[in-house]
Amino acid sequence: MKWTSGQLLYEKQARPGSGAGQYVLAFPDEMDLRVYGPAESQSAVFGDVCPLLTSLLDGYNVCVMAYGQTGSGKSYTMLGPHSDDGPVLPLDPQSDLGIIPRAAEELFRLVSENPSRSPKVEVSIVEVYNNDIFDLLAKDTVAAVSGVKREVMTAKDGRTEVALLASEAVDSASKLMELVRGGLQLRAKHPTLVHADSSRSHLIITVTLTTAASSDSTADQACSATLPREQTEAGRAGRSCRTSQGASAPQPVLGDPTGPAEQVQARLQLVDLAGSECIGMSGVTRSALRETACINRSLAALADVLGALSEHRGHVPYRNSRLTHLLQDCLGGDAKLLVILCISPSQRHLAQTLQGLGFGIRARQVQRGPARKRPPSSQTEGKRRPD
Repeated sequence: MKWTSGQLLYEKQARPGSGAGQYVLAFPDEMDLRVYGPAESQSAVFGDVCPLLTSLLDGYNVCVMAYGQTGSGKSYTMLGPHSDDGPVLPLDPQSDLGIIPRAAEELFRLVSENPSRSPKVEVSIVEVYNNDIFDLLAKDTVAAVSGVKREVMTAKDGRTEVALLASEAVDSASKLMELVRGGLQLRAKHPTLVHADSSRSHLIITVTLTTAASSDSTADQACSATLPREQTEAGRAGRSCRTSQGASAPQPVLGDPTGPAEQVQARLQLVDLAGSECIGMSGVTRSALRETACINRSLAALADVLGALSEHRGHVPYRNSRLTHLLQDCLGGDAKLLVILCISPSQRHLAQTLQGLGFGIRARQVQRGPARKRPPSSQTEGKRRPD
């Protein structure tokens, strides 16, 4: 594979007398497009995410999503190497830890720079497994293994939320990652012929930041994280594509008249999608076969939503899957969205690679409308029944 002038070229071996051949996928707009090879460090990949965290402090919703076939490095990119002990904070800039622990540390570093805004950080963790949503932070002794099943609902202001979703306040990156580790222990996994520790669900970590409104913007501040581009032995190939044209300005939340005049609430969603899977290669059977079917259907629904948005269709099929319904606000709403596409350079996985690149093209073709502001909301407002 070779990247050149906005095109990804894959040369295939030609049969005798048939002439040379190649697959070409074009990305006509290279703005905000980065291509990372197997030797790129985790720190270099985080360079695309870091500026979005300053936008989060300004009140913008942000979503970072990893997409790709099973075994292509999504969980490695988002979390880092598999370890039962979890990441050690503070981070070594040259470590192999992924986007989520790095984002946690950078978020609290930024928050500590302006404590006068009374920041409050809350975390919730869910997985979408077999097209059902499970709350991985819910305190329920009955559901000691798989989490508590929840439903998606639509709030009065039009936002999609998870009914009765548990959330916990955290005051440090270490405590945030402790919750993440607990959630990962409950995440559905099953070994396959492709991946010995294959994730069988989509993981969505939501960090909600509430701060006092400020006239000073932090969006133009430079990210202070050290981003060396040293080589590592991690074998992964990735691509990131950002679609943020429709990101809205900060959303004020009216507060107590005797206290601060108003507050700004923003959400950071970190999404580690389950990998698309070819049944013939993964060798799954029985319950794992159903898991594969649900994963592939939900990823197809995600691609359909992006296709509908890119073609400006009158109807966007968010509700064809609980995954797309849950992510409706960040896909077609007002969030700044960064998609990281993980692909395999192996010719054996060519079909899945081309499918993944097609997903990336759809994501880059989504053009959002002008910024939209939502009216102030209150925590005491009622909500609709689950959809």
